[in-house]
Amino acid sequence: MIKGLFINGKEVESANTYAVIQSHTEEEIAQVADATEEEMQEAIDRAHEAFRKMKALTSNKRAEILYKAADLLEEEKEEFARVIALEACKPITAARSEVDRSVQTLRFSGEEAKHIAGEYIPLDAAKGGEGRDAYTIHEPIGVIGAITPFNFPLNLVVHKVGPALASGNTIIVKPAEQTPLSSLKLAGLFTKAGLPDGAFNVVPGEGPKLGKVMLEDSRIQKISFTGSPQVGKLIKSQAGLKRVTLELGSNSALYVDNSASDSLQKIAGKAVTGAFIYNGQVCISTQRIYVHEGMFEAFKQAFVEKTNELAFGDPLDDETMVTSLINKKSQERILSWIDEAVENGATLLTGGERKANGILPTVLTGIQSSDKVSCREIFGPVVILQPVQNHEEALQLMNESDFGLNAGVFTNNLQQALKIAHSLDVGQVLVNDVPTTRFDHMPYGGVKDSGYGHEGIKYAIKEMTRLKMISLNYCCF
Repeated sequence: MIKGLFINGKEVESANTYAVIQSHTEEEIAQVADATEEEMQEAIDRAHEAFRKMKALTSNKRAEILYKAADLLEEEKEEFARVIALEACKPITAARSEVDRSVQTLRFSGEEAKHIAGEYIPLDAAKGGEGRDAYTIHEPIGVIGAITPFNFPLNLVVHKVGPALASGNTIIVKPAEQTPLSSLKLAGLFTKAGLPDGAFNVVPGEGPKLGKVMLEDSRIQKISFTGSPQVGKLIKSQAGLKRVTLELGSNSALYVDNSASDSLQKIAGKAVTGAFIYNGQVCISTQRIYVHEGMFEAFKQAFVEKTNELAFGDPLDDETMVTSLINKKSQERILSWIDEAVENGATLLTGGERKANGILPTVLTGIQSSDKVSCREIFGPVVILQPVQNHEEALQLMNESDFGLNAGVFTNNLQQALKIAHSLDVGQVLVNDVPTTRFDHMPYGGVKDSGYGHEGIKYAIKEMTRLKMISLNYCCF
């Protein structure tokens, strides 16, 4: 299969291609366009031209297109899920869930398209403002450049495309090199839904080369990036006056308090899912778990038992929970981090072994705070367990991180829950949920090295529009 670029409402051939490989079987899935700088420039040209049409569409029409796209995606759920499972090496059950979430995200976008509203401003509140009415409106900003990661190749694209189109902008997606097929397929679906040609373009290829074109072209009004802190900082340094949203790394922490001991088994099960779903290759994967010392041993035993029940296998098998990682480079990096922790005195409770191109679910305890598995984003099937004396110690350890995206706490003590929630230096706190929890309409953004700006449809739209005030002088002029 050969896939081209998607520009101006249709797929077009590219002079160069590269192979997309399924990491579990190491088989080639497709040859995909490896775009040049000139082809990215062509996409920007077409998106800029299409902006006039998009801006002129009524909010009702934009909503209708988004609803139609959601319906079409739902109809093709199994086909999209299979594409995700192949290109991202994601277990098919998780791939189906991603499609369901993407349908929901598009529908949220359609709803929000109808609710982009300003406010009335009483200018007569100021001296000399008599005889004037004023109000604000939110206008689309133009062409948006989106750079997306491999781990959610459909829903994280939709989280940028949906708000952009809902607010009347046009968009160019530069998907992750490993996972371009979902976004190319999605773009074709939007054409069927009636989106104006050029409003949604997909340009696969090398990130640094194509991202540079986006950053240097003044017609790109905003860059929305999801990826590593290193690349995010580089984009920020080169963006100039462009708007930028950065959703970067994390090493999400969870605290389990003694007051929740009656629910130990249930909490352990949720925490195992939060740590190992999609091999831990999730921005908000549960990486650090701090447990009150009064229930640590019991929790540790339950957690390890449930971890060992997880099925490792082919991503297309419905029974598979854990499979190969996105590439061998990730496998080698993660194994080296596990070895480092063990050499520094950590205890390996289970896992730590390579299997196919993945790693068996790994649980460590007795780690040092300076170990990479603790202080960096591991982005793999590894979790650390650590006992703490009380919630104050847990809070201190949870905040000892360069990241600040999500955090979770299980407790039946309301006062404690509120104190922790207000004191955690993160963007989202989940009480009685694992930090690997996201609903697609909630605000979602981090602090520190986790980036800034927000996704979540309503909140992303605010960052994709500009505020304009209009004053009417009805008294004298």
